Amino acid sequence: MQRNVLITGGSGYLGGTLLAQLKKSNDLLSYGTIYALVRNEDQAEKVRSHYDATPLTLDLEDQSTITATLLEKQISVVFFLINAYTADAQIKLIEALSAVKAQLSIETHFLHTTGAKLFSSFTGHPTDRVLSDADESLYEIQKGAKSPFPPMETAVGANNKVIEVGEEHGVSTYIYIPCIVYGEGSGFGNRTSIQTVAIVKAAKAVRQVIDVEGAGSWPVCHVDDTVSLYIDILRNILSEKAIDQGRKGYYLAAAGSVQWSDLYKQMAVALAKNGAVDDDSIHRPSDESMEAAAKALGCPKEFVPVEMAGSCTLQADRGRKIGWVPKYSAQHILQDAENEVQLILSNI
Repeated sequence: MQRNVLITGGSGYLGGTLLAQLKKSNDLLSYGTIYALVRNEDQAEKVRSHYDATPLTLDLEDQSTITATLLEKQISVVFFLINAYTADAQIKLIEALSAVKAQLSIETHFLHTTGAKLFSSFTGHPTDRVLSDADESLYEIQKGAKSPFPPMETAVGANNKVIEVGEEHGVSTYIYIPCIVYGEGSGFGNRTSIQTVAIVKAAKAVRQVIDVEGAGSWPVCHVDDTVSLYIDILRNILSEKAIDQGRKGYYLAAAGSVQWSDLYKQMAVALAKNGAVDDDSIHRPSDESMEAAAKALGCPKEFVPVEMAGSCTLQADRGRKIGWVPKYSAQHILQDAENEVQLILSNI
């Protein structure tokens, strides 16, 4: 049976790479139409030429338009990659998928992209032990999560809301969790990640790499492996295989974990080689350097650790249950630090 799919975030790092990789996934192309959400005609043309996807303009604040469009296009699968902090558009899309399910008598699916920060020390998640993404208690841990940063607590609430509204409307939901992602994206828009970029921006601003307080271990994953998990989930959905969803539908894309300190060291060497910092040492931050880093990152000084530190012991197990196997080890990010730094310096 044909399944039409909507992908949002095609101009972003992950969304663009996902659409580029879907173009190469010949086994998926026969299932139906891949729609890509766009904001203007320039993006629409790039979606056609770069991805061979069908552009779609949609007002994500208008429930009636969303429902009518998904019904008209017979879209039964939505991958959402554009906003991890609130659940407003997600709820509207899930309600529209419920209408598609009722009209077409088929199962419908919604994947919400969140982030590893929401499963970390910043939201009170356990960090004294490995926490599997297949842990039966993960939904309850998320329900009880507290954060000193209100936007992060709101974002955890968005994860929970997606699951709960999906249950209410009979739509299968998946909470997709990227971590530290690295490597060059292959979309037409943003080709760089977030956390590695934060390290570089902060280092350039203070002319040194700083060891931010609270830097423990964090899961990592190459962009190609991150996107391949999206595709494996989609492949299972389109072939109508029953995979974990709802309160059991957390999927972390991670090859393993590294220490932030090890990442700082390797990036410091690369930054020094490129003349972006004064030396390849790791420095304890001062009030002045933290202020400068915060200005470079566009955030309050108290938020700098959220951008480039913290502890997250989440482990990727659920993806492997559906056949996902990352190509790159966790240690590859350390070996590839010079390429990552050069990529970022050429794009900021």
